[in-house]
This record gives sequence, C-alpha cells and structure tokens, in this order.
Amino acid sequence: MWLFSAPPREKIQAAYGYTLDDAWLNHLMKASVRFNSGGSGSFVSADGLVITNNHVGLDALQKMSSPSKNYVHDGFTAATAADEVNCLDLELNVLQSTEDVTARVNAAVPPGAVGDDAAKARRKVIAGIEKESKDATGLRSDVVTLYQGGQYHLYRYKRYTDIRLVFSPGQQAAFFGGDPDNFEYPRYDLDICIFRVYENGQPVHPEHFLKWSETGPREGDLVFVSGHPGRTERLFTVAQLEMLRDVVYPSLERDLKRRDALLTAWSARSDENMRRAKARLFSIRNSRKYYDGLIAGILDPQLLGRKTADETSLKYRLAQRTDGNEALQAFDRIAVTEGAIARIYVREQMLEVASGFASDSFTIARTLLRAGDERPKPNGERLPEFAEQRKDSLELALFSEKPIHTDMEILTLGDSLTELTETLGYNDPTVQNVLAGKSPRQRASELVLGTKVRDVAFRRQLYAGGAAAALAPHDPMIELARTIDDESRAIRKSYEAEREIEHQAQAVIGKARYDILGASTYPDATFTLRLAYGTVKGYEEDGVRVAPLTTIAGLYQRSADHGDKEPFDLPQSWVDRKTDVNMDTPLDFVTDCDIIGGNSGSPTVNTKGEFVGIIFDGNIEVLPGDLAYDGVQARSVSTDSAAILEALRKVYRDAPLADELSSGRR
Repeated sequence: MWLFSAPPREKIQAAYGYTLDDAWLNHLMKASVRFNSGGSGSFVSADGLVITNNHVGLDALQKMSSPSKNYVHDGFTAATAADEVNCLDLELNVLQSTEDVTARVNAAVPPGAVGDDAAKARRKVIAGIEKESKDATGLRSDVVTLYQGGQYHLYRYKRYTDIRLVFSPGQQAAFFGGDPDNFEYPRYDLDICIFRVYENGQPVHPEHFLKWSETGPREGDLVFVSGHPGRTERLFTVAQLEMLRDVVYPSLERDLKRRDALLTAWSARSDENMRRAKARLFSIRNSRKYYDGLIAGILDPQLLGRKTADETSLKYRLAQRTDGNEALQAFDRIAVTEGAIARIYVREQMLEVASGFASDSFTIARTLLRAGDERPKPNGERLPEFAEQRKDSLELALFSEKPIHTDMEILTLGDSLTELTETLGYNDPTVQNVLAGKSPRQRASELVLGTKVRDVAFRRQLYAGGAAAALAPHDPMIELARTIDDESRAIRKSYEAEREIEHQAQAVIGKARYDILGASTYPDATFTLRLAYGTVKGYEEDGVRVAPLTTIAGLYQRSADHGDKEPFDLPQSWVDRKTDVNMDTPLDFVTDCDIIGGNSGSPTVNTKGEFVGIIFDGNIEVLPGDLAYDGVQARSVSTDSAAILEALRKVYRDAPLADELSSGRR
C-alpha cells in the first residue's frame, strides 16, 4: 500500500524488470476516484464515466429506490443521457497533489505539551493548513497522518457532487453466490456499477482516464491496484494489538451480530422491509465476516508471535543507538495509554460514536445541535468535522433528501437503546436520563414520532439560525442529543487526550523506524490513495491448486450445481441469453496485490496503464490484512474487463455503453 509520492521503484524493478514512470503514476493517480461513501473507482472515458463496484454504489442505489422502483434488485440501464439518474448526497474525490507538512505541524505543538493541550495545538494548525489550502486552490484539502505521526501530508482533491447513475447489473449478478461465496474463491460476480460525473450541468471531460483492455489480463501478468484502502494497524505496537484483541474487536463483533439478527428478522416480515434494509444488512454481514477474519488472525499465535519478534528486533536495534532511548520509552507510554483508553472505550463508543443511538434522526439532531455550538468558534478551535474547509461536505450530507423510514428508525433506535442499557447498566444516571422513565422501545417510538429533523426544510431553518434556533423548538431528538452532549464531549476530550499521548509516542517510534528502515516501509492505510502491485496468480488450498481465472461457463455451472436456487440463482436476462455469450470469456481473476476494505472498486491496471479489471473482494486469507499481509495465499479478486464488455453487449444489450468503454468516448 505504497504512497504515490514514494513508490517502490527499486522493488518493482528488481522483481519484474519494470520501471515506474512519473507520467504513468500521475496519470493513474488522476484517473483514480474516491467514493466518500466508502470505496474506490476510476474514470474510464473522456465523457466522465466512473466505474466502481455495485456494492460500493449500493448506498446510492438504495437511496434512489422506492417501493415502485428497486434499483438494488432490478438493476438499471440508462438508454439515453437524459435517463441517467441523479444520486443523492454522493461525493467523489480525485487526488490532485500531496505536500509534506510535517515540519509545520510539529512546530505548532509547544515543547513539552501533552494530552489535551497538545491535541488542541495540533488540531488548530491542521485546520489552518487545510483552510489556507482550500482558500488558495478551491480544492478539498485534508491533512493526513502517516507513519503513526511520523509524517503529515496535505492531500488536495477535486471534489464532484453531481453524480448520475448510468448502469447497474442488479444484485443477483453483482453478488452472485451471496454470503456463502463472500470472501471466497473461485468467484463468478459482475460486481460493477457505472456512473457519470457532471459539473455545471454537463458531463466532465477528465484529462486523465483509463484506457479499457478488451482482453483483460493473463496468468502471470504484472498488474497494479490504485485505490483507497481504509485502515490498517500493521505498524501498531504489541500493546495496541492486545487492546484490539481483548477490547475492540470483541465489542465490534457483538454489535454486528446483534444488528444482523435484528435486521434479518425484520426483513423477513415483508418484501418492502427487505428492500429498505438491504444495503445496511449487506454492510453488516460483510463487516461481520471481515471481523471474524481479523479475530481469527489476531488469535493466531504465529501472527502475534511475528509481531512480537519484529518489535523485539526493533527495540534491540534502538538499544544500540545513542538516540534510541526516547523511542524505547515511547513503547512503555503506549502500553500505559492503552490501559487508560480501555477504561473509557465502551462508554466512548456508546455515547460519542453513538452506537447506543443508531438512527439517522439522532445523527441529524446531533449535527444540528453541535453545528450551532461549533460554527461561532474560531475555525481552529472547532471540532474537525465542523471546520470551515469541510462545510461543503457536511452540508451535502446534512441536507440530503434521502428517504428515512420511520418504522426502521424506531426499530434500530429501540434496539440500540436496549444495548446502551445493557452495556452501561439500567441504573446508570445517563441511561436513566436517556430513557426518561420509558422502556427503550417506548422511548424510541416517542422520539422518532415526535421529531421533525427528517424534514429537510426544518433542518435548513435550524442550521441557519445557530444554537438558539436549534434548541428553540424543543425537538425531542435534539433534546436527547443535548441530554448526553456534555458527557459525550468530555469523554471525547479524554479519549483524544489519551490518543494524543499515544500519538506523540507513535511519532517517536515512527521516526525511529523510518530512520532505521527508511522508505522501505509504507505507512498504515488511511483511506487515501495507495499503489499496490503483484501478478495474476493462483494459489494452493488444502493441497489443491486454485486457478487464477474463472469463466462465464463457470458461472452457469455453479448455478446449475446449486439447482439455480438463491443465492446461486441467475437473473432471467442471463438465462434467456445464455446461447449468446462466449462461455470462454474470463469472468473473475485473482492477484497477489495487497488490498483491504476501501479498495473495493479500485482499478486493476496492466503495465500500459490499461483497465484490466476491478477489485471487488479478497479471499478468506486476506481478512487478517489489517494486521499483516502474507502473499502466499492471500488474494485480491477482480471482475475481468473482458467480462464487463461481454455482459454489456450480449446480456444487457447496451452496446453504446460498451462502445464508450472500449473507445473511451461516448
């Protein structure tokens, strides 16, 4: 997961005899797209086409769906430009440049400052850098922490918000095999979703877009993945990993299981319930399997043993250096800080992260309440999410016209209030204040039915009026947010102060590690653009060789093997046009490129920079990848570029779209 500003040129040259070119890297960087809803994509035509996964586009598809038009299940094809459907609150970012601002950030923290004082100073300088950059360039500007605080880089993005749906194959084709095949291989999925980006009412014409390969890759080909991996903890200390093992992962897994059971039962009650919950349930089940893999990895003595050995080796090398003592002490500070964080973690998750208040209505209410408090403050003293340079993205989400369903809000809020009560205890003063003498279900119903925050006009009125306007109507959901806000803010302050102590210690370790190892290591993932590389390569599982490519013939065979029963049933269009398609067309393939969550939708490109596939999953061995990468069996899974063209032309009968992909122009 290499920085585009520090690519592994020597490693690639030594392993494959291929030289990375600056122009090639810049082209790939500016053709790559980040979906702020979570995921990656790429420009694939001069007329603004962007391709990502269907499951990355699922949130947008869900928001534009209705009881009479189910874009998630039915799919969609825009016959003409006029038929392209506007997405709600979808933001795409395209990286334009990066700048190292480490010295400026570090210089702003007074010598000896720790905890909250250091956190305030760092937050203030970062806000200043971001606003200064946005004012000067007009670009979205984010300061990103790298190497656990060893470096800070300013990322500047071109931001797009007029995004329109062009094509979706429907979930049966995109997620063929469903949950049983998720994180498995062989796979047979057409996991794509195609949008067009507009600006000022017209399609954008990007200078940089990826040329389409009509044939896709072959076994052994060198390929690259350009995407936005979400988060890794590969540079964590052993103490931090133990915190994940003992506190964080078990808590997250329990929460996901609870929500899975809740929405599964509710979805089974009606087709409409199923439609409304589909996207959220998909995300929950995907995350459950993901964390199951992480827990399995962190409970593997070999993985933690390797981490312990690596840390011991680094400490030994530090002990040999005259300047190594500070870094050695930093390891001890982190261990102490992890203990302090563990003591407040659950309460911070329930209140500040708002796991105990799972509803869109509460999220909106808290945003309105805090916006009134934060916006009058100097920019550098605000909570980061309310900083002036993030105003556009905040308002895009806050004033979204997305549907919010009352019955589902009552369901999820009632269950999360129950979880809040079980977790903190019925007699906890905060729990008692929240419940106000009602049962969790009764309280949820009262709050959801009584609030007006789902009315966008009401939101705009309160947001424009500031703190007084937000409190004036005595809206019950805003009052609930106010009830917990003092404690929630205090917990956040304590949590961030402890994180700052840890952050400073990690920065010392990160700098020492960088001094010893140099740029031979890459920073942990931060949902920013990274470059991975590898080859199209099969693997061995239980003594059996797994071939790297599947075919369309395999799709039909797997469906037949399961009696064409859900989730292995084929869409009727695929059944009707079976004789039209070329059965030998490659459908999916695997590579040993390093990917994690967030890479979904990333383009897989060949050495010519051509689009040969799109990442949509990994096999089961990828799941511990947050903690460590092992390319022996771990594989990323892509849909083949050849299959996309074949399906568009033969199954979906959308020759104009296929032609635009192959020619690069509409």
